Amino acid sequence: MELYYTFSVLIVLASFFAYLNLRFLKLPGTIGIMIIAMLVSVGIRLLGDSYFPTTTKHFFDLIKEFDFNEILMGAMLNFLLFAGALHVNMADLKEQKVPIMIYSTVSVVLSALIISMLLFYIAPLLGIKIPYIFCLVFGTLISPTDPIVVLGVLKEAKVPKRIETKIVGESLFNDGVAVVMFAVVLKMATDPTFDATFSSISLLFIEEGIGGLLLGAVFGFTASRVMKKIDDYKVSVLITLSIVTGGFLVAQALHVSSPLAMVVAGLIIGNYGKKVAMSEVTKDYLGKFWELIDEILNAVLFLFIGFELLLLPNLDKQLLTGIVAIFIVLFSRLTSIVLPWKFFDIFKFFGIKSAYNKGSLMVLVWGGIRGGVSIALVLSMPESEYKNLLLEVTYIVVLFSIVVQGLTVGKLAKRVLEKE
Repeated sequence: MELYYTFSVLIVLASFFAYLNLRFLKLPGTIGIMIIAMLVSVGIRLLGDSYFPTTTKHFFDLIKEFDFNEILMGAMLNFLLFAGALHVNMADLKEQKVPIMIYSTVSVVLSALIISMLLFYIAPLLGIKIPYIFCLVFGTLISPTDPIVVLGVLKEAKVPKRIETKIVGESLFNDGVAVVMFAVVLKMATDPTFDATFSSISLLFIEEGIGGLLLGAVFGFTASRVMKKIDDYKVSVLITLSIVTGGFLVAQALHVSSPLAMVVAGLIIGNYGKKVAMSEVTKDYLGKFWELIDEILNAVLFLFIGFELLLLPNLDKQLLTGIVAIFIVLFSRLTSIVLPWKFFDIFKFFGIKSAYNKGSLMVLVWGGIRGGVSIALVLSMPESEYKNLLLEVTYIVVLFSIVVQGLTVGKLAKRVLEKE
């Protein structure tokens, strides 16, 4: 009953804030909801105890009880990734499969290493001493672009389709890599008995990554074949819901990556399934159903990111560190994208073309938006003397990424791409 009560309050607030944004702010939907939630959070922090002490206490307790990591990583992420992948054109992904694969694997690892090294050497200059292993933890959790936020922001930013597909493709697949990286590095940081050998880490990556891809393919093709035999939009919607909910449980039991499984299942059903198993009516109902699920859950997600401000009492103390971290993250994003791009330029002699021109690269770097996944990962850390520091710095980086990058990526794309 408590979970129902919490979700009821969040849905009511999300709908009210969405109305206020549409009526007055007129910002992109999800970002507007988050900004209003942040303003309300600031108001509660400044005036709540003086004017509404009982209501403020109840609201604080409500937010504290909401297990953001469990809800996002265990439930919402699977729905949102499946819904996003369902509307991605596989032909567009195939056209850029090599660069997308490189950027969602090599670039993530490279970015994590660059962030960890820069933070380790710059933090003491700010009066903060933090072991390198925890700098690496921060690097792994902040490196991946958030597929949920990227899909939501780019949809409203009116980025050209060819660029949108490339950024979305990277963000969909780098999530699974980053979660495994984070789990390994966190275990190294908190478990002295963990034997972090190359073989053990490689085996974990293979089990989680390849296992998730294969499981998603099984779900996608099986669901498509089943839907082909019935072609009923009501049953088809139920089948896709069962893939997301039951698929998560199966992935957990098999210890494989459920995010990757949902992405692959969504891509297969959204492309192969729609082609061979669905009538126009079924396609229409299925697409609109998952589009609504996507919008509702995104609204709740951004609402909670805004209200997370209530749980960070000392955010101002880490403001300078957070600002420095923003520049570190942007620099690492630029470096981890440009280096592989230059690598592709070298191989032009062999007929492999660079996937991005300079304008596209600028959009790709600026469109690498961080979001709820990073916050969920840092919240999942066990209590330690560095957890609050990393949580506050992560929140500052995520806020900048969503608000500043999210609101300007469309304008940047329009300006730099119309010259090419």
